[in-house]
Amino acid sequence: MSAVRPGSAVADAVRPESFHVWRSRKDRVMRGLIASGGVGVNFAVVLIFFYLMWVVVPLFLPADSRLGEAIPMEAWAETEPVYLSVEEQLEIGLRISDSGHAEFFHIDAGDVVEKTLLPFAGMAGLGGAVEPVEHDGHVAIATRTGDVHVVRHEYETSFSGRVDTRLISPVLSYPYGEAALLDPPFSRVHALAYSDTESELVLAAAGPDGQVRVTRATKSENMLTGELTLDKDEFGRSVDFVVTSLALAGNHRWVYMGDDQGRVHSFSLPDFEPAEVVTVGEGEVTFMTMLLGGISVLAGDSNGRVSQLFPVRGDDNEFRLQLIRSFESGDSPVARVITEQRRKEFVSLDESGELSVFHSTSGRRVLQEDLADARPRKVALSPRANGLLIENADGGMQMLEMENEHPEVSFSSLWSKVWYENYEQPEYVWQSSASTNEFEPKFSLTPLVFGTIKAAFYAMLFAVPLALMGAAYTAYFMSPELRKWVKPGIEIMAALPTVILGFLAGLWFAPWVEEHLTDLLLMLLLIPPGLLLFAWVWHRLQLSERLNLNEGWEPLLLVPALLGLCALAIWLADPVQSAVVQGDIRGWLNNTVGISYDQRNALVVGCAMGFAVIPTIFSIAEDAVFGVPETLSNGSLALGATPWQTLVFVVLPTASPGIFSALMIGLGRAVGETMIVLMATGNTPVMDWNLFEGMRTLAANIAVEMPESEVNSTHYRILFLAALVLFMFTFVVNTVAELIRQHLREKYSSL
Repeated sequence: MSAVRPGSAVADAVRPESFHVWRSRKDRVMRGLIASGGVGVNFAVVLIFFYLMWVVVPLFLPADSRLGEAIPMEAWAETEPVYLSVEEQLEIGLRISDSGHAEFFHIDAGDVVEKTLLPFAGMAGLGGAVEPVEHDGHVAIATRTGDVHVVRHEYETSFSGRVDTRLISPVLSYPYGEAALLDPPFSRVHALAYSDTESELVLAAAGPDGQVRVTRATKSENMLTGELTLDKDEFGRSVDFVVTSLALAGNHRWVYMGDDQGRVHSFSLPDFEPAEVVTVGEGEVTFMTMLLGGISVLAGDSNGRVSQLFPVRGDDNEFRLQLIRSFESGDSPVARVITEQRRKEFVSLDESGELSVFHSTSGRRVLQEDLADARPRKVALSPRANGLLIENADGGMQMLEMENEHPEVSFSSLWSKVWYENYEQPEYVWQSSASTNEFEPKFSLTPLVFGTIKAAFYAMLFAVPLALMGAAYTAYFMSPELRKWVKPGIEIMAALPTVILGFLAGLWFAPWVEEHLTDLLLMLLLIPPGLLLFAWVWHRLQLSERLNLNEGWEPLLLVPALLGLCALAIWLADPVQSAVVQGDIRGWLNNTVGISYDQRNALVVGCAMGFAVIPTIFSIAEDAVFGVPETLSNGSLALGATPWQTLVFVVLPTASPGIFSALMIGLGRAVGETMIVLMATGNTPVMDWNLFEGMRTLAANIAVEMPESEVNSTHYRILFLAALVLFMFTFVVNTVAELIRQHLREKYSSL
């Protein structure tokens, strides 16, 4: 009688009931743990998605505003406002009246902090005032006799104890003295413009009959006493049109004049010669000012439209003023345009009291408020653009509180071409920071998505043929003894840290490719046909029988053949380079073919990231091919099919679900790769399929810029939006891949 094995049914039958109860409980516990693990993974994925959405959604919330209660200011009703301003903390305001009185006051209560009479006001009083585009506290004020003076208002903050003991003390000064800086030959200033930089200031005034006068003063400071002196140069001219408004470029190279025919005229400085005339509308240009940075000019007209113009470099390397975009604010004439001090945003107020807030680059109106009941006659925007101080027609004041955190975000600014200042045409641009306060962040995600696809494409182009063909050969043709060494050797490549691969790719492989580009290109041209020729000769001469080589060990003989072909490519590189490209392949690519070459480019990334992806694709695909039942392949061979026919028409279709899964997992690894593309691409957000140029991917961009971004800023939230785009991309790809895999499994399950 034969012995009963411990694992047999007889042994199970004789075991006590407690054993089966214990095993049943253990099975239930393990099933619960596995189920909870799966649910936990799904919950974590969903939680990540909702956290990303929670950070991103505020980008697309509309702006909000709230109009406060009116505070009566009885003394204001007797005079007309010439200038109105509010300091950063929304505590102190400044009003300069036509009588020449400058009055600092508390905004919340309306009580006067300090009141003084400007020394140059005289009996005639003041006629108008304008701020420079630099928004540095300077104000140019024109008297009714035509003189132009400059004053400066500052606010000193002190603390006597805790933070809540803050005291703001206003100071009014005359940085260039009390004398007039511009004394035009006309007695009435119809339009005024002012620009002030560290090295010079420019004042422009227009009078009746087309007379325009400009003062350009160069600053010099005594290093011992700190005294500031001005070297003034005055010049003027007469124009043959009615000047309704003026604006000065921040670089002091252009003066812009609006007329009553809807045209903007540009004149060069200092020669004061006419340059271009651009028509912005059919009505009169009622107001002009410069956008932050002093490059774009904003022109409001009598039809309620605000137009943005800036100089564009042409093919002849000359700058010409062009109309870039227009903003419809209403049907009434534009009374005033106020630009922000920190963003490319502006406020438009028309004569009917319609207030509109626009962001110039995104091209959209972010806020609209009807102030007809308030009857504003003067408004002032706070430096943080979170409040608008309004002086009513009856002499009272109101504060319009505004919440507008992310005006620069729109579908067009994120995904479409945008025409930025200093660019020759609309482009996709990602540039989140610079060294100047006037810099405009550029948040186009299109080049980042393009760079992600480009890096993944070249990596998969390098990895897929090698990984899949190697997996098919290893699983189906290779000797089992050799497979025991090859498969673990390739799989262990996945353990290499990507930071090491990126380090080697950026610091060793990229310079080597730059120096031996011809060698590498010849390898790519010689190795595939060379190996095919070697295989043909091998079978033609029946070297397997002559060398008595066991079947499945042929790959060992490919190693010397591969090394020989590489040596041949290196030996031919110099002669070929001298004969074909005159000894300089980079110069030939740039000058003859028109292809630029960057050291850290897509070729380097494709090879390095493909090297990282190969183990993943190879391992999964090899397991799928090796797992095909031998009965299928044996049946195919028995019916007369060759081994290659069996592999192509039986084995690979049966293993196709696993192979497809390998490809999708490899693609996901390539799309989400960070360190290799971070260290080996140059991180240039360009949109070019050129193999010899770099790119910037979503993952690398997040890794580089997230530590530098301010929490809850627009930059911070857009980086989370990039992460959400990457998350959704991988989610959609994996979902589609799973559907295709299930379809393939059902299709070939009958084999």
